[in-house]
Amino acid sequence: MRIRQAHGFALIDLLFVCGIVGVVCSVALPNLFRARQTAGAASAIGSMRAIDSAELTYALTCGAGFYAPNLKTLGTAPPGSTEAFITSSLGAANTVVKSGYQIQVSAAAYDGAPPSCNGLPAGEGGRGFKAAADPTDAENPRHFATNAGNVIYEDAASLWTVVPEAGDPSSGHTLR
Repeated sequence: MRIRQAHGFALIDLLFVCGIVGVVCSVALPNLFRARQTAGAASAIGSMRAIDSAELTYALTCGAGFYAPNLKTLGTAPPGSTEAFITSSLGAANTVVKSGYQIQVSAAAYDGAPPSCNGLPAGEGGRGFKAAADPTDAENPRHFATNAGNVIYEDAASLWTVVPEAGDPSSGHTLR
């Protein structure tokens, strides 16, 4: 009598391997989502720093001491230059979604503001500005904001409505 040799895998072997892969995935996925949130928050903080720097540069070189009222103004290059004050990914629209965060800037128009070198009409520049980055995912608890004081703030709720154009907001804490 001849014994038959088994070639390949049995169904039980395949089920066992699938079970192990499932356990490994269930352990790894929460860490992956947490890492993705952390990367998005780091990008939002970087965007707030870039906006701080762009607003200061705009005010000193193009706005005659007044700040840009929105992202599109910061994304417009002055005549004779090919470089805008911020990158095209931030200056493409007045509200931008980048790395899971909605980013926006505003400045209250000041009647005495002169026209800027990049086409902003007189009376539209601001004496201060505010910028915020709010997550698009409701599960993400990190909200960021900055203003003319060049300090980045963080809170568990949106800072867009509470951050003034200069000075500390009524909620949130300074990001160090």
